[in-house]
Formats: sequence, structure tokens, C-alpha cells
Amino acid sequence: MEDILSFPVNYKGVERQFEASLQVLGYIHRFHVAVDGTDVIFEKDEEGSYRAVIPPETPGKTPETPLLQAIAAAIEQILA
Repeated sequence: MEDILSFPVNYKGVERQFEASLQVLGYIHRFHVAVDGTDVIFEKDEEGSYRAVIPPETPGKTPETPLLQAIAAAIEQILA
């Protein structure tokens, strides 16, 4: 069974809805989020904050960095 989180993100004055699927790997977890057609992985970094990872083989345009930061902040807020 896959856990899905649905959450809003306010970006550039527009509220957008995203869905994140949770993937648990041993002691760590990460979220897969479709952002403008690109699968972005959000995982914790060394400081405990979420970072966006886009695999290098992913085709297409990379989503804007501020949007990815807003999504990471929304995930952190949901889990707080």
C-alpha cells in the first residue's frame, strides 16, 4: 500500500495542489512529487531539512528552484 499526501503550495500568488507518495527505505524516508511533469524526490539532508533531488537522467525542463523550496517547506510543515 502506498501512502499519498495531498497538500497545497502557495507560489507566486497562486495556490497549487501537489501529491506526494511516501517511500520508506530502512531508516530513511523520501517523497516523490510530480512537479510540472517532472518526478522530484524530496529527502532529508545532513541538517535535517528536505532537499529536492532530480535524477540526472530525468528528461524535460527542471522546475523552478523557488517552487521546489516552497514544496519542501510545505512537506516540513505537514510533518511538524
